[in-house]
Amino acid sequence: MYYYQRLRDMREDSDLTQKQLGEILGITTQQYQLYESGKREMPMHLFVVLAQRYNVSLDYLAGIRSDKTPLK
Repeated sequence: MYYYQRLRDMREDSDLTQKQLGEILGITTQQYQLYESGKREMPMHLFVVLAQRYNVSLDYLAGIRSDKTPLK
C-alpha cells in the first residue's frame, strides 16, 4: 500500500474533508490534494502532525505496518 492511500483512508475514517485537513496542517486544499493523490511527497513534519492527530505511528501512515497502535 502506498502511503497516500493510507492518508485518504485515515481522513475519511475521521470524517474530515480535504479542506479541513489542509486547515489543520496549515496548507491549502490543493496542496493536500497533491499529497493524497501521490503527485507530491508530503514533508516529514506534516506526517508527524497527522500521526499525532490520528494517534497512530509514522510506520502506519507510511504503509509499513498494519497495526495502528503508536510505538512506545
